[in-house]
Amino acid sequence: MTGIITTGTIPKALWPGMHAFWGRDYNEHPQEWRDIFDEEMSEKAYEEDQELTGFGYAAVKSQGSAISYDSETGGPSSRYTHVVYGLGFIVTREEMDDNLYVKVSKARTKALAFSMRQTEETIAANVLNRAFSSSYLGGDGKELIATDHPTVNGTQSNELAVAADLSEASIEDLCIQIMNAKNSRGLKIAIMPRKLIIPPNLAFDAERIVKSSKQSGTANNDLNAIKSMGIFPDGVVVNHYLTDTDAWFIKTNVPNGLKRFTRRKTEFGKDNDFDTENVKAKATMRFSTGWSDHRCIYGSEGA
Repeated sequence: MTGIITTGTIPKALWPGMHAFWGRDYNEHPQEWRDIFDEEMSEKAYEEDQELTGFGYAAVKSQGSAISYDSETGGPSSRYTHVVYGLGFIVTREEMDDNLYVKVSKARTKALAFSMRQTEETIAANVLNRAFSSSYLGGDGKELIATDHPTVNGTQSNELAVAADLSEASIEDLCIQIMNAKNSRGLKIAIMPRKLIIPPNLAFDAERIVKSSKQSGTANNDLNAIKSMGIFPDGVVVNHYLTDTDAWFIKTNVPNGLKRFTRRKTEFGKDNDFDTENVKAKATMRFSTGWSDHRCIYGSEGA
C-alpha cells in the first residue's frame, strides 16, 4: 500500500468515542538473526573474506636428500556488498491536526521500527532459505549447503548425503560428517556442532529428540547420545523466518562463516514539506549478510 495518510485514511480517528484501535500492537520475537550470524561493523562500501589454504602433509625425507617444499595458495573469496533498506510514510497537516487520538499518530513510528526489524530478520533468514538453491552462490561458486564444495584437495560436503527429515539418526549422521571435516588441503580439523537451527514446525520434534534422556520414539532403553554427549552446547534455535518447514541446520564452531556486516544501523528521520505542509517520517539502514567458510553450517532440506 502506498500513498499519503490523510483525514480519509482512518476516518474513525476523527470521531470521538473510539474505544480501541487494534492490529499494530503485537509482541515481537527477539532478534533471531543474532543466533545465526556473527555481526561485524564496516566502514567501507563492501567487505571481502579470502581463504588461505595452508599446507599439506609432510613428505618422507630420505637420508641426504632435499626437503620437500609446499606452497600456500588462496582459495575462494567472498564479497559482502552493503545494501540500503528504507521505508517511510507521509501524513497531511490536516490529519495531524484533526486526529483525536495521539496514540494513533505516535504509534506510527513504532510500526515503522517494527517493519525495519522484520526486514532485517527476513534478509538474514533468506541466507538459509536459499541455502540449497543453485540460484544463490557463494564465493566458491556453490550454494551454501552442497555436497560438492570445491577445494584444493577435491570436493567436500556440508549436506547430509541422503536428504532426511529431522530425527535422532539424521542428526547423528550429520554430526559424524562434521566431526570428520577437513580443511582445503585435506587435513583433519576440529569442527564441532554448536547449535541446532530449525523452523517452528520442528520445534516439538527437536525438543523430544535433543532433551529426552532415552532414545526418542522407540521402545529401546538406550540412552540418548545427543543429550549425554552435549552435542548442542548452544541449544536449539527456532527461527520464525525460515520458510521450508522441514529443512534443518547445524551451526558449528567454525569462525568466518555466517556474517552480517553493519555499515549503518537503523536511523529515523522526520521533516516537514514547506509547500504541502505534509509531515514525512522515514527509516533507513545499511548492511549485508552472507557466508565465507561453508564449514560453518551443515544441513538437510528434509526428505
